[in-house]
Amino acid sequence: MNDRRTFLSTAVLSAGAFLTHTNAEDEKLPGKTPNTKFAVNCEMWFTKLKFLERIEASAKLGFNAIEFWPWQGKDLKAVADTCAKHKIDIAQFTAWGFSPGLNDAKNHNQFVEAVDKGCEVAKSLNCKMMCVVGGDDIPGVSQEKMHDTIVEGLKKAAPIAEKHRIMLILEPMNIRVDHKGHCLYGSAPTIRIIKAVGSDMVKINWDLYHMHITEGDLCGHLREGIGQVGYIQVADHPGRNEPGTGEINYTRVYKELQKLGYKGIVGLECRPLKDETSAAWAVNKSDQW
Repeated sequence: MNDRRTFLSTAVLSAGAFLTHTNAEDEKLPGKTPNTKFAVNCEMWFTKLKFLERIEASAKLGFNAIEFWPWQGKDLKAVADTCAKHKIDIAQFTAWGFSPGLNDAKNHNQFVEAVDKGCEVAKSLNCKMMCVVGGDDIPGVSQEKMHDTIVEGLKKAAPIAEKHRIMLILEPMNIRVDHKGHCLYGSAPTIRIIKAVGSDMVKINWDLYHMHITEGDLCGHLREGIGQVGYIQVADHPGRNEPGTGEINYTRVYKELQKLGYKGIVGLECRPLKDETSAAWAVNKSDQW
C-alpha cells in the first residue's frame, strides 16, 4: 500500500502542481471521474510543457483522453506513439478553422481536400472526430446565406466523412466574449444546418461555454438538440476556466446529458485558473453526484 501511495503521489505531482489532499482521496487520480469521461484540451492545459509532455501529464492525472486544435505542425507519429504508451485516446482535433471560411463557396474545394486529408490523419491517430468551423462574417452577406453556404460545403464533404467513418463536428461560437464577428452562434441555426446536411457523420460540437453565453438554458436546449450532438465541450463562465470557477452548474448539466443518453467524451476546452492539478480535482468534484 505504501508503494502504491508513493507512486500515485509522484504521478500527480509530476503533472505540474502540488496536491493539498491528505486523506483517502490521494488513493485515486482526479482524472478518474465517476460518471463522465473527459478529454484534456492540450492547447489550453500544461501550456508551459512541450506538446508530447502535455499528453503524458494528462495521463498522469488519470485522464483517458485528450483533444487538440490543428494537426498541422505536430509530429503525428510521436503523438500516436505517446498516446499508445500512456493508453490515452484522442477524442477530436480541428480539421478546418476560422479562415478561410466555410461560409464562402470559393473555399469549398480546399475544405473538401482538408477533410479528406484530415480523415487520413484521424485514422493514423485512431481518432473518430474532427472539428470544423463556419467562418467569420462576410461583409454584405446575410447570415442566412452564409449558413446555406456552410450546408453546401458540409454536403460536399459528408461522403468523405461517411466513407472513412470519421465524424465532422461543426462548432458554433459566441460573439459576445470570444469570437465577435463569427457567423455561427447558438443552437438553433446550427441544428438547422446539421438537419439540412442530413448525414450521420456530420454533427455538432456542442460547446456548453459558448452556448451558455449565447443563449443560456443549457439543459433545455440540449433536450431540443441532442439528436444533432456529436461532441460536448465545457468551460465555466466568466473566465473560460474549469467547472466550479464560474456560474454554470455543470453537475446538473452532466446529469442531464446522462439522462439524454449521451455516452461520449466531454472536452475540457478551458484554461486552468491556478494549476492543472487543482483544475483536475475541480472537474472531478463537478462530476460527483
